[in-house]
Amino acid sequence: MANSGFASYTDGCDKNFVQNFSGFDYVVAPSGSCVLHVKEHLHDEKIPQAAKHIREHIYELTGFLTDVLKLDSITANFPFRVGMHTSCHGQRMLHLSSMSEKVEPAFSKAEQLLSGVKGLQLVKPKRVDECCGFGGTFCVTEEAVSVRMGENRVEEHEDNDVDYITGGDTSCLMHLEGILKRKGSRVKVIHLAEILNAQ
Repeated sequence: MANSGFASYTDGCDKNFVQNFSGFDYVVAPSGSCVLHVKEHLHDEKIPQAAKHIREHIYELTGFLTDVLKLDSITANFPFRVGMHTSCHGQRMLHLSSMSEKVEPAFSKAEQLLSGVKGLQLVKPKRVDECCGFGGTFCVTEEAVSVRMGENRVEEHEDNDVDYITGGDTSCLMHLEGILKRKGSRVKVIHLAEILNAQ
C-alpha cells in the first residue's frame, strides 16, 4: 500500500508487524526492499518505542551475517556456476554493496559470503548493478518496461552460461524466475540463503 502511495492505510500492517516482532533482539529478513521499508516507515502511535527498536534492529540477511554475526567461514558446498543479481534497495539504500557509478572501492557483502562456498563459481553480468525491473507495483503499472528490464538481466546471465541466478531479495528472484520459466530456460533461481545452507 505504501509503495502505491497509500501510506495512510498502513496502520493496521504496522500494528501487526510490531505485535509480531516486539521483544526480539534482532529481526532478519531475506529481502532488502522489505527491510528498507520497515527501517524508514514502521510506526505505532501506541507503543512508539517498540517500533523504534525494530526499525533500529532489523537487518537484511547478508548484512546481519557480515555486520552483526561477523561470519568469517562458510561450510556450504554448491558446485555450480552462479550469477549474482544485486538488488536496488539493498545496494543503494542499505549499502550492501558498492555502486558502479561511484568512484569508490568495490565491495559486496553477498559476494563476500559466497566466496567461502566450496565449489561455487561466481560469474558477474556485464552490468553488475542493473535493476531487474520488479520494483514492487512498478511491475504492474509498467508491465512492458518491467518485463523488458527483466529479460535484459536474464540475457546477461544466460550469456555467462550460469546454472543459477542468486540474490538476497526474494521479489527480484521471483520476477527473474517468471521470465526464465516463460522462455523455457534451463537457468534456475536460488536465494542466497539456500546456497549458504547447501551441503
